[in-house]
Amino acid sequence: MAVDELQAIIQRCQILEEADFKGEDFNLFQVAGQKCLEDGYAAQLLEVIQNEKNKVIIKNMGWNLISPLVRCIFMYKQEDDKREHCLRILDQLAQLCNPKELFLGLLEQIEQTSGEQVCQTVMLLLEPLQTVLLKLQNKKAYSVGLSLAMIMNQLTALPVPYTKQQIQEDKLGLCQCCNAVVDFAKPFVSEVVKNMEKSSEYNDMELKEELIKFCMQSLKYPLLAAQLEQLEGIEEHPFRHFATEITDILWNMGELIPLVFVHHKGKSPHWENQEFADIERKNSADSLACLSYLMFVQHFGVECLPVVFSPSYLLLCNMTHIEVLLKRTEESVLSKGLDLFESCLLRMEDNSLLHHYLELRSFINVPQDLVKIMTLCPMEHMRKKSLNILQLFIDKFDTEGKYTLFRCLLKTSNHAGVEGYIIKNIKDQIHLAVTKEYDNLWFTGHHLISLLDLVLSLPEGAETDLLQNSDRIMASLNLLRYLVIKDCESDNQTGVWTTLGKIEQNFLKPLRVGLNMSKAHYEAEIKNKKENRKEAQSSNTVCSVTVSGEKMPAMTTGMQLQVLHSALFTFDLIESVLARVEELIEVKTKAVMDENS
Repeated sequence: MAVDELQAIIQRCQILEEADFKGEDFNLFQVAGQKCLEDGYAAQLLEVIQNEKNKVIIKNMGWNLISPLVRCIFMYKQEDDKREHCLRILDQLAQLCNPKELFLGLLEQIEQTSGEQVCQTVMLLLEPLQTVLLKLQNKKAYSVGLSLAMIMNQLTALPVPYTKQQIQEDKLGLCQCCNAVVDFAKPFVSEVVKNMEKSSEYNDMELKEELIKFCMQSLKYPLLAAQLEQLEGIEEHPFRHFATEITDILWNMGELIPLVFVHHKGKSPHWENQEFADIERKNSADSLACLSYLMFVQHFGVECLPVVFSPSYLLLCNMTHIEVLLKRTEESVLSKGLDLFESCLLRMEDNSLLHHYLELRSFINVPQDLVKIMTLCPMEHMRKKSLNILQLFIDKFDTEGKYTLFRCLLKTSNHAGVEGYIIKNIKDQIHLAVTKEYDNLWFTGHHLISLLDLVLSLPEGAETDLLQNSDRIMASLNLLRYLVIKDCESDNQTGVWTTLGKIEQNFLKPLRVGLNMSKAHYEAEIKNKKENRKEAQSSNTVCSVTVSGEKMPAMTTGMQLQVLHSALFTFDLIESVLARVEELIEVKTKAVMDENS
C-alpha cells in the first residue's frame, strides 16, 4: 500500500542526520508521496507531514511533492474533502519546507502551466509563493522580481477580455488573477515604503526596481489592451481596480509623477544585442503611454498631479506617448491614443499653442498619424474621431502655427480628401484675416501667395487624374472663387490679383485641358459600353474592371455605365465651378480696365 511504503521511508529517514540524506531517499519519498496523492490518501499524507517528528524530512524533501499535489488539486472537485486535504498539505509545505527549494519548485509549476490552467495555477500558488518569499533572506529582491516576471509572462499569452460580456464572464480568470497578483506584491511594496520612510537616503533599490518593472509590465499587459471605461452593470470593473492598484503602488514608492513627466527615467539595461535594446525601449514606451492615458483620461492618480503645469506643457509631455499609441492598429490601443490626444487638447484655449512647438518632431508626426487613421483605418468611428481631433489640433495653434501645419499636411498627406479639407481650413483662415481689423501677416500678402502656389496647382498638370483629385480640385476652385469675390483688385488685400497670371498658367488652363480630355475619354467609354451591350445577348454580361491598379468585384455592363456616368457628373460639377471662377475674373478685370480708361 502507498501509505505503508511512505511510512517505511519516513522511519528509515527519521534515524538519519539531515546531512546523511541521499538522492535515493529523495526519489523514494517523492514516488511514495505521489502514489499516496494519486491513490486518494491525501489525509494520511497530511498526518505524516504534520507529525513533528518528520519536520526535518519535510523541510528537505517536501518540495518534491508540489508537482503531483497541483495535479491532484485540479483533479478533485471543489467540494471534495480530498481537495481540501491537498490544499492543507500545500499550506503546510509552504510553512515547513526549505524556502529556496520550495521557491524553485513553485516557480517551475507556474512556468510549466499553459492554456486554461494558467490563471488557476497562478492563483493557487500565489499564497505559498508569497509565504516563501517573505522568509527568504538572500537574493530576496531578485526572487520577487523573478516570480512577478514569470507570472506576468505566463498571463501575457492569454487574450484580454474587452467587451462587457467578456469581462463579466472572465472565462480564463484573467481579471481575477491580475488583482490577485497585485495582492501578492503588496507586502513587498510595504517593505519598500517602510524602508523609504525610515531613511530619506534609501539605498536598497533592488526590490523597488523589481516592483517598478512589474508595474511597467502590468501597464503594457493587460492595461494597454483592456477596456477601461466605466461599464453599466459592472459595479467594480476588475481592470479599473487593477489600474488603481498599479498607480497606487507607483505613487507610494514615489515613482508616479517622475514616470509621467520624466521619460526614460532610471537605469536602462545595457544590451549588447541591439534587437534586445529596441524591444526594451518599445516595451517601456508602451507602458509609459498607458500610464499617461490612465492619469489624464481615466484620472487614476490625477489627485497627485501638481497643478502648476500649463495645458501646453501637459500636451508637450504627452505627445511622445500619443505618437506611440497612434502608430498601433488595435482598436483598444488606438482609441487610447485618440482619447489622450483629445483630452490634452480640450484643456487648451483656441489659438494658444505657439508655432515653435512644430519644430518638435512629435508635433509633426502625430497629425500625420491622424491622417493615416482618417484614410486607412477600417473602423468608421475611429476615422471620424481622428478628423475631429485634427480640427481640434489645428484650432489650438496660433496663426503662424496653423500656416506651418497647413503647408506640412498639404505636402505629406497624399490624399485628395485630406488636402481638400485643409484647403477649406485655409479658406476659413483667409476669411478671418480679411474680415478682422488687426493685421494677419500669414493669410494675406506674400505668405498667402506662397501657400496658394501649393493649393492652386495640379500635381501632374493636364495629365492629373481629375476623378481621384476631385475633392482637392473642388476645394481649390471654391477658395479661388472666394478670393476673387471677396478681394477687389484695387485693394488686393490677399495678393491674389498679383499672382493671377501664375494661377491661370499653373492651375486654370491645365484644369480646362484636363477636363476636356477626361470628358472626351469617358464619353467614348460610355458609347463603347452601350454598343457592346446591344451586341451582347444579355445586358447582365459580367465584366471585370480595374481601378487604380486594383481589380474591382465583377460588374455588369449596366453597373459599369452607372460608374462612368457618375464620373461625368463629377467633371460637370468641376467645370461649372471653373466656368464661374473664369467669369468672375473676367468681369472684375474688365471693371478695373474700364475704371482706368
